Amino acid sequence: MKAIQAASLESIDAYGQVDLPAPEPGPGELRLRVAYCGVGYVDALVSLGRYQVKPPLPHVPGGEVAGLVEALGEGVQGFVPGDRVMAKVQGGFAERAVAKAGDVRRIPGAMSLAQAAGFRVNYITALHGLRDRARLAPGETLLVIGAAGGTGMAAVQVGKALGARVIAVASTPGKRAAAEAAGADLSLDREPEGWRDRLKALAPEGIDVVFDPVTGPLMQPAFRSLRWGGRHLVIGFASGEIPALPVNLPLLKGASLVGVDYRQFSAVFEPEAAERALGELLEMVAQDRFVPPVGRAFPFEQATQALEFALTGSGSAKTLLAVDPTLD
Repeated sequence: MKAIQAASLESIDAYGQVDLPAPEPGPGELRLRVAYCGVGYVDALVSLGRYQVKPPLPHVPGGEVAGLVEALGEGVQGFVPGDRVMAKVQGGFAERAVAKAGDVRRIPGAMSLAQAAGFRVNYITALHGLRDRARLAPGETLLVIGAAGGTGMAAVQVGKALGARVIAVASTPGKRAAAEAAGADLSLDREPEGWRDRLKALAPEGIDVVFDPVTGPLMQPAFRSLRWGGRHLVIGFASGEIPALPVNLPLLKGASLVGVDYRQFSAVFEPEAAERALGELLEMVAQDRFVPPVGRAFPFEQATQALEFALTGSGSAKTLLAVDPTLD
């Protein structure tokens, strides 16, 4: 099978196409034909060895895929070859991937494989952050920074599904339009000069929850815009900075700064809760409560460009690597 692999993590240019043996599913595993692989900012960081956990070498990128079941390992039940599924894997930049049966989910009939490939990480992050960590309530006002990105777009849609009024923050008119098309009630630029005043015009009484995967120059003015009892969710650091926050602000506002870590939530501390959340989210899609957008899809031959594009954060929704789009 064809795969994208690197022997070092020095640069994205280290990655290239190689021929590898197709993996055989072991007991409790399935082999999938990969249609699409999601490519997020974290995937690009992992590929460069800049994430919290470095992958073993040689490294094939990609942690979530969608495709068709091809073969079942010993003891696997509930699936048949040809099932349309999404899965958590290691090495999704390849024509075939093996996944544990517990990490594979059938997808709703109305959901495309392209939609499914970028769904798991972003939407579980959004639901866990907004519902479990922020206790977002119907009628509250949610501010989503970086709202056109993969995680931000998921937060817009999940926030609306939970009954919030959503204000989307994005850098360009096109990204703001994409966030509104995904369900945001209002949108706002991210130019720091005068930004808080412009936000106040949209939400005169303040905001209840901030969903922030950027944590850049807007972090402090957003926190200052929280009303009493507000919650600011730290999702990631797409800005490349780790800013400081004066600790008197949480005291004066009775507000909370809350961390949301998908990796530890789903893989270390609460994997069962993460899988339940995924089931709920797929049911929301089946009920047409929201339609997951599809980001830019790069052909398999442009895998390095897909990683570079994801690293820039310049796209809308989650970037995809189209491994075999004919399966969709």
